[in-house]
Amino acid sequence: MAVEAERGPRARVRWLGLWDGYFVVCHLVTTALVFTSGAPQGRRVLAIGGLTVAAVWYAALGRPLLTGRGGGGRRNVVFCAGLVGVFALVVCADLTGSFALFGVVPMLMMSLPVRPAVVVAVLVNLLPPVAWWLRPGAGDPPPAAVLASLLGVALSALLGLWIKRVVRQNREHAELIEELQRNRAQVARLSHQAGIAAERERLAREIHDTLAQSLTSIIGLVQAAEAEVADAPGLDGSRRHLALAGRVARDSLAEARAFVAGRAPAPLEQSSPARAVRRQAEGLTAQTGVPVRFAVEGAEGPLPMQVGVVLLRAAQESLANVRKHAAAGRVEVTLRYGAGRVGLVVRDDGAGFAPGEAGDDAVDAADGRSAGGFGLAGLRARVAECGGVMTVVSRPGEGTVVEVHLPVPVRGVAAGAGADDDA
Repeated sequence: MAVEAERGPRARVRWLGLWDGYFVVCHLVTTALVFTSGAPQGRRVLAIGGLTVAAVWYAALGRPLLTGRGGGGRRNVVFCAGLVGVFALVVCADLTGSFALFGVVPMLMMSLPVRPAVVVAVLVNLLPPVAWWLRPGAGDPPPAAVLASLLGVALSALLGLWIKRVVRQNREHAELIEELQRNRAQVARLSHQAGIAAERERLAREIHDTLAQSLTSIIGLVQAAEAEVADAPGLDGSRRHLALAGRVARDSLAEARAFVAGRAPAPLEQSSPARAVRRQAEGLTAQTGVPVRFAVEGAEGPLPMQVGVVLLRAAQESLANVRKHAAAGRVEVTLRYGAGRVGLVVRDDGAGFAPGEAGDDAVDAADGRSAGGFGLAGLRARVAECGGVMTVVSRPGEGTVVEVHLPVPVRGVAAGAGADDDA
C-alpha cells in the first residue's frame, strides 16, 4: 500500500530525471566544443561563462517551473526571457555555442504555451545566422549553415512539442494515480465504517432481545419484592439491598438502551466525567460499606467523549475488582487534570496479587478471570485505542494501584475548580 501511494509522485517527476540527464549532456558537450573552438580566448571564456549562467538559471528558476512548484505565468516569461538573453550572449561570443539550442528549445517549449513557444523557438534558431551576419567581415554564411539552421528550427519545434505532450501525459497519469489512491482510501474508510455500523446493529438487536429484556424482568421482580417487604418489621436491611439491586439494574438497563441507540453511556449524558466517576465511587460505598475517598486534582473541564468514556470504564472496572477480590478497608479514587492530559488513579489497601502469576501484566490474576476473559485486558485495549497508558502495580497483602493516563487536546481542558471529598 505504501509503495502504491508513492507511485503518483514518482510518475509526476520521473520524466524530469530524464530531462535533467539530457540537459546535463547538452551543457557538457556544448561547453567542451566551445572550449576547443578556434575563437579568441576572451570570447571562449565569455561563452563558457554564459553557459554556466544558463545552467544556474535553469536550476534556480526553470526546474521548479517544470515541476509545477515554481508558480507560472509571469515567472515562465521571465525564465524564458533570461534564457534567450543568455543564449544570445553565448552565440555572439562564440558561434560554437549554437549547439546549446538542443537544450534551450525544449525548455522554451515546456515553459510556454504551444504557439508562443514555437514562435520563440524559431526566433532563437535564427540567432546563429544573425550573429554570423553581424560579425565584421564575415560575409554570407555557408549554405550548409543556413540549411542546418532551418533544419534545427523544424527539429526543435517537433522535439519541443513531443516533450510537451509527454510532460502533459505524465502529469495526467500522476493525477489519475493520486485520485485512485484517494478513492481507494475513501472506499476502505467507508467499508470500515459500514462494518462497524453493521456489527453495532447486530449487537444492538442481541442486547435488546436478551440483556435489556432480562434487566427489565429483574427490575420488575425487585419492585415486587420491595412491595412485599415494605411493611414487614425487621427487614430494613433487606429493603436496602433490594433498593440497591433495583438501582443497579436500572442503571444497567439505561446503559444497554444507550448502546442500542448509539448514544453516549448514560452516566455521561447528563453529567461530566468527574461526576460520573464520583457516582461510581459512591456506588461502591453503598454496596459494600467500604469508604471511598474521591478527589479531583487540577483544573476540571470538558473532555472529548471518547476520553470520558474510557475514564468511566476504567473507574467501573477498577472498582468492580475492588468489590469482588480486594477485601479492602479503604479506597482512593483520584481524577487528575493537566495540560494536554488527564489521568485516573484507583488505589486500595486490599489483598493485592502477585503479577507474576499471570504472565506479563497479571491481567487475568488481577480481575479473577480465566485467560479467555476480559476485565483489565479489555480496559488496557480501550486505553491504547486513545493513545493512553495503563499501569497496574500490586503485591500480595499491599493493595493494588491502577493508573490510566490519557492525552487530550489542550483546548479540551478548561479552567475550573477541583474538588476533594469522601464518598
